[in-house]
Amino acid sequence: MALRELSNGIKMILTKGNYLLFGTSAFTLAVILGSQTLLKSFRVNLTPLIPESKLWSFYRWSIDPSIRREAALLLVAKSKDSPLRVKALLQGQGWGKDQLAGISLKLQAQTFESLGKTLEANNIWKSLLRKFPKDEVSADSYYSLGRENINYRKTLLQLHPAHPAALASAIEMDQPLGIVHLARWGVRWPGAEQLFRKECLNPIQGRFTSDEKEIIARALATLGDGQAALNCLDNHLISLETTFAIGNSLLQGNESQRIRGRELLIKLIETQPESQESSKSIKALAKHYSPIDELVNQLSKDVVDNSPELSALRVRYEKIIEVQEIFDRWHDHPAIWHLQWQIAREALLEKKWSKAYFFFNLIPTKKLPVPIASRKEFWKGFILYKQNKSEEARKIWEDLVRFYPNNYYTWRASFRLGIDSLSLLREKENTAFKSEPSVWYPLASKDDFINKLWRLGLFQDAWEIWRNRNFSTIFDNASSIEDLVEGRLRMQVGDDWMGLVKLRETSLNLLGEGCLIRELLHRSQHPYRFWTEIELASIKTGLSSELLLAIAKQESRFSPSVKSNMGALGLMQLMLFTAREVDQSSLTEKSLFNAQKNILLGAKYLITLVEKWKGNPLLVIASYNAGPNKVEEWVSLELASDPELWVERIPYPETRFYTKKVLGNLWAYLGLDKRLCKVSY
Repeated sequence: MALRELSNGIKMILTKGNYLLFGTSAFTLAVILGSQTLLKSFRVNLTPLIPESKLWSFYRWSIDPSIRREAALLLVAKSKDSPLRVKALLQGQGWGKDQLAGISLKLQAQTFESLGKTLEANNIWKSLLRKFPKDEVSADSYYSLGRENINYRKTLLQLHPAHPAALASAIEMDQPLGIVHLARWGVRWPGAEQLFRKECLNPIQGRFTSDEKEIIARALATLGDGQAALNCLDNHLISLETTFAIGNSLLQGNESQRIRGRELLIKLIETQPESQESSKSIKALAKHYSPIDELVNQLSKDVVDNSPELSALRVRYEKIIEVQEIFDRWHDHPAIWHLQWQIAREALLEKKWSKAYFFFNLIPTKKLPVPIASRKEFWKGFILYKQNKSEEARKIWEDLVRFYPNNYYTWRASFRLGIDSLSLLREKENTAFKSEPSVWYPLASKDDFINKLWRLGLFQDAWEIWRNRNFSTIFDNASSIEDLVEGRLRMQVGDDWMGLVKLRETSLNLLGEGCLIRELLHRSQHPYRFWTEIELASIKTGLSSELLLAIAKQESRFSPSVKSNMGALGLMQLMLFTAREVDQSSLTEKSLFNAQKNILLGAKYLITLVEKWKGNPLLVIASYNAGPNKVEEWVSLELASDPELWVERIPYPETRFYTKKVLGNLWAYLGLDKRLCKVSY
């Protein structure tokens, strides 16, 4: 009946003669608009968490072509080792003006290149350029086509200067244009430093202008070699940027370099007190200059009085007692948080509870980043407990455990509440191989397209476009949220070393953000890396997998080829003689860069420490850093009565920090199923 009515309705339209064209157009428009509304109502956000079987279903049967393309791209991200499969998935996905069309064409061209079909790849690269001539999705087109025509690469450097394809082009150019480009946009790009040094050590007359030479010198200073930068310019500094970069770098050199660095920065402050570089110079001097009174005497009273870093130093070294005004004025500045902790810590170690409590209370907890606020709240509870105010202490610790991400201080609060469940050992009943947790969270970038690429598992593409859009200069200062985004992107493309540094910095600067961002930051700082190797070592030694993760994160930031200044090697940072003692064999340095061997040897050494200290986590972790013989000298009765104070008395600052960080990492890994937010991602 319904079909007959629809048929009759259509016949009525067709009999309208003069209105045929208009009626058909209107009908078509209505169908299109109705279809778009219907598609939007069925719209789903595909993510890497969707099982592959469901993705295939979306790819084959979705009525929405954009969903079919997204499903294809997610399947491509899961099929990188199968170029023929990728080629089939991408067939016909380059339709429309959406940037995903460009990404589809790019991936298709790269696939043809991997299959050795250069002609087909070049045709797609050219098609991509015609369709998106100025968009970042075409950066790889310029790079690939530039192999035969350098003008493509010159255009790439102009259009997308910070894109990895542009930096790769600059390295391969081996000419002034490329070298200066790297100095501006890719200081740390592999191979760039060697080019900078070559140009400064063996200059060719007229090869660079004075401005270009300064850019190259500034790049060397940014890489930490202020002396080479100064030599490169024959001591002729031009811009404030360069003066600060070189002066700051020299502060970390030998004595004569430090003196020269101080001279440069103090002169900069005196001549350009209102500049951004002046503010940076004050911060650098406050960090590296000693004695403080000598620095203060060389600067004007106005500069000193308006610097939170210098005011904090004066309190510490001149023993100024009246600090309320300083705390009130700069309550949200890291230098003041650090000052507060230093004064309060001294009072704690002297067991002057009232004084410590006074300084902890000067800055409201809500004005602090999460790691610093949790430290403050734990010690407030501890002091109240010592003052026989057990109920008040308990309330503070309960709130700390409930509302803060798991870290060293929430562990100590849990311990004080009698709910500590931290163990260095694997659960006895759990001897089977545990699978790596499957997790994915939104990126939270301000850029919707980059968020979409992340959602589709196209992490490399997301990183490349983010980098081009956000690295405006080598001294770029991003917001805390974009710092979080940068850290997560770096880690997802294999740069755990810098990614974890960026996330740590973000955690110490993030203020006033919502619960979801804080939780996302916490989870991002605790990734699962080398899980197979860690699980195997855990099963063989009986140690907790989470403990091995916690140590590898702190020791090497999951970077297997790291070698410390002291000679410690690999993921678990083992000294060669320690590894040989554990393994009873003639190991070589090279063998310790093997992830599986390094983790297993580290675990075997750890289990000897666990046995020696009968599982006491503080002694085990401190020994891993400082050595068991040294730790034995530090054992005291306070370890049993007030272990938190015992940790604060560890005479090696590095070991003190290390012990808290590793055990905080462990507590965090053990509690990653803890949800802080009432709403989900």
